[in-house]
Amino acid sequence: MSAPVWIIEDDRALRTVLLRTLEQARLPARAFASLGAARAALASEATPAAILTDLHLPDGEGLDLVAALGDQARQVPILVMSAYTDIASAAAAYRAGAVDYLAKPFDLEQVVASLRRAIAGAEGATEPAPEPAQPRANALLGQSRAMREVFRLIGRVAASDLTVLVTGATGTGKELVARALHDESARRLRPFVALNTAAIPAELLESELFGHEAGAFTGAQRRNPGRFEQAAGGTLFLDEIGDMPLALQTRLLRVLAGGEYYRVGGRELLKSDVRIIAATHQDLAAKVAEGRFRADLLHRLDVVRIELPPLSARREDIPILARDFLAKAAAELKVPAKRFSGTTLKLLEHMDFPGNVRQLENLCRRLAVIAPGREIQPPDLNAGGSVPAAGIEWIAALAAWTELQLSEGVPELHAKARALFDRTLLETALARHQGHRQNAAAALGLGRNTLARKLGSARPRHSPAGHDEP
Repeated sequence: MSAPVWIIEDDRALRTVLLRTLEQARLPARAFASLGAARAALASEATPAAILTDLHLPDGEGLDLVAALGDQARQVPILVMSAYTDIASAAAAYRAGAVDYLAKPFDLEQVVASLRRAIAGAEGATEPAPEPAQPRANALLGQSRAMREVFRLIGRVAASDLTVLVTGATGTGKELVARALHDESARRLRPFVALNTAAIPAELLESELFGHEAGAFTGAQRRNPGRFEQAAGGTLFLDEIGDMPLALQTRLLRVLAGGEYYRVGGRELLKSDVRIIAATHQDLAAKVAEGRFRADLLHRLDVVRIELPPLSARREDIPILARDFLAKAAAELKVPAKRFSGTTLKLLEHMDFPGNVRQLENLCRRLAVIAPGREIQPPDLNAGGSVPAAGIEWIAALAAWTELQLSEGVPELHAKARALFDRTLLETALARHQGHRQNAAAALGLGRNTLARKLGSARPRHSPAGHDEP
């Protein structure tokens, strides 16, 4: 490859690291500190093999280079780097013509691999993407690696009409993903219609989806449009698709395959112009194996899969989500705004939320109303209902103790805390079992020898050892 890769990055350290990385990967590169410098080079130098640019630069937007390239834009792939890990930024970058979106911090190997793919596929570049729309706020939040990948995938597939299957545990935000896909698509000005297939009785679900004619069944006094008609030109979101009856799965498959359907009791053939996004918390492959879900329907729905991580896999996002939920709850419920203390946020980050994001949101709504004072403290988490994690009092006490030790600059805090924890746990178990080591070990889920070893390392030398069984 003779033409170099252009790097446009105002951060000098990152610019240097990227230059060295590309040189080591045998990709010739040239770096620019500003958009203006790159534009000037475009006017006087040969076309680069690819452009790796920061999204927001001090003198403009990196994607402004698409216009500056003019007719060359199709031959020069542009890859965007950004510390802004939100859906709107990712989607806007792809709409403006970027071939990839790299959320900072990123792996350098990922950068090299993305550049190689982009350069290799430059000759087959597609038509330029439409001008980016104004960013829209979206309720999906997060900075974790797992969520950055979700945002990246949403940004890449939103503009297409591909069918998407969104998977994830209950409460992870599957409908939010569907709405984001709609909001960032060319269908965004048309309806977004959602239907929870598990919430509609099986005998009514067909009419809900496809509509019915007057007299089609008892009580059908007039024609009613179904969700397919209501979503015409837009997006139809089918939640909990795994609960759809088999007979209705067959009808849905025909619509997906042929794009045509009849209302219940009707003879007029209707055309379907909707994008289907389905969601489930179930293992559809297992349901197929059990004969409870059609394999051919799964193949039709699972064109692109977006899997949402549980909250336990993205704990670093909990403070971001909690602050956002608390602020929204205060505005919606018209109560004075509150904030979390630092200790409370750390405690939330270590709590278990089996109900995922929805459970955290409900907790924040409750705290917005019930918690006393303007700053929410650890004891407030027990206010007005059960808390996701058991034993919150000792966790709160541990958090407060840790804050105090850190403020006093206590050295080797982790080792000291671990020794204190082990000693307390072991001695309490021994006391409960009258010093019987084997029973205490079994209660803790430890082997007897492990307990003895831990006792030897955790117990002060002057402490009497727990006696053993005869």
